[in-house]
Amino acid sequence: MEPLAKLLGSPARLKLLRLFIFNQGASFALEEVTTRSRLDRDTARRELVDLLAAGFITKKGDRSKARYQANMRFEPLPALSTFIRETTVLKPQHILATLKRAGSLRVVALSGLFTGVLEAQVDLLVAGDNLESRTLAKAVRTLEAELGREIRYAAFETSDFRYRLGVYDRLLRDVFDYPHRLLIDRIGL
Repeated sequence: MEPLAKLLGSPARLKLLRLFIFNQGASFALEEVTTRSRLDRDTARRELVDLLAAGFITKKGDRSKARYQANMRFEPLPALSTFIRETTVLKPQHILATLKRAGSLRVVALSGLFTGVLEAQVDLLVAGDNLESRTLAKAVRTLEAELGREIRYAAFETSDFRYRLGVYDRLLRDVFDYPHRLLIDRIGL
């Protein structure tokens, strides 16, 4: 269990705090909360009740139509938001271990939210051989649940990636011309 989860009481609570802090303008139904945080329904409901009692989130509607949102009037929200944003970091080894299940990775580049450039089109760029799109999508959803934000990603087979690199593809330039971090480079960028 990561130290912050121990401090806050549980990994589930940390996931929900991240979800609501990184998406302050959005409201979520219980099903969306469970899907995005990858928690079971009972755990999510129990944590939502606690966060609601603390005043951290608000609830609109009732029963099946209830939607939850960060309480913008919660006095410690700015400080808590800063704290959670600055302490939410996924270790490169963890990212790679999660992505390796999708196939033979040749390039993994982080940009966008991982480098602080929020206007970027892509946060994660993956190129490799025999990539399984479903497995990759599942791996990205796992990372999203831990991070509390949606990750915009692009995946290419190695041959397609090399072609796009050769023709100065706009998406690749958006990653490589701006701040980025290469976790794997087996092509020689």
